[in-house]
Amino acid sequence: MSLLVVGTLAYDSVETPAGKADDVLGGAATYFSYAASFFTPVRLVGVIGEDFRAEDRALLTDHGVDFGGVVVGGKESFRWAGSYLRDLNIADTRETHLNVLEGWKPKVPESYRDSKFVFLANSPPALQASILGQVDKKAFVAMDTMNLWIDTARSDLEALMQRVDMLVCNDAEALSISGEGSLIKAGRKLLEMGPRIVLVKKGEHGAFLFNREFFYAIPAYPVETVVDPTGAGDSFAGGVMGYLASAGLVSEEHMRRAMIYGGVVASFTVQDFSLEPLKGIAREDIDRRYQEFLRFTAHP
Repeated sequence: MSLLVVGTLAYDSVETPAGKADDVLGGAATYFSYAASFFTPVRLVGVIGEDFRAEDRALLTDHGVDFGGVVVGGKESFRWAGSYLRDLNIADTRETHLNVLEGWKPKVPESYRDSKFVFLANSPPALQASILGQVDKKAFVAMDTMNLWIDTARSDLEALMQRVDMLVCNDAEALSISGEGSLIKAGRKLLEMGPRIVLVKKGEHGAFLFNREFFYAIPAYPVETVVDPTGAGDSFAGGVMGYLASAGLVSEEHMRRAMIYGGVVASFTVQDFSLEPLKGIAREDIDRRYQEFLRFTAHP
């Protein structure tokens, strides 16, 4: 079924213990859409600058990402610079230049409004909420967030959580939003705040799913060398939503499979800078690693 994502496309400059990459393709919606397009065509809504490279547009469109909802908003695309020199699980932001994102008001094209699966990538919750009135009311809607919005736009965030089907966040964000001290309590509290599914990313420790009927946890796929964790969480979400959209169902069985697929795609993402590792694989490689994951986690 149709999958719509609304979020940022960017150029990143990243430094990790493995090296440095300057002015490389990034952005939450970029990673999400490329990851999801291994499973299903993706409709993308975002804003770019006049400096957005033709080869980067082609990289996405050639992989099944529809650019019909992407507008050119000015001269400079959104840019972010950061490092993971202290801790590969925590990005230290050095610079953020909103550029075309300043004042951007997403508009969902008429041809996208029947999307049955919608992902609101990390952005201000008021902006995310503006999308909901532009899409099918029966759509399965998932959202991501970050500490900045938890700290500065909490009322908007809590109002939005009551309107979505699934919240995706990392473990620190889950504890912060809920005000709880343990992840299990946090998951239960977040469910009470609105979404019927809470999907918590735990980086190298895997992911945890909370639902009113069941809980489910998976470890991360074991990666020998992590080069750059940027975009891993967005790739995870893309794998999850891409698989669900391809299946057209959100059952317990499909959520379990979706989480594994999301973790597998993320395991490729961290193996190099930007989208380089994802550019070098096909769906068959993802399926092969999926089967490896099942063998790793099998019980006698």
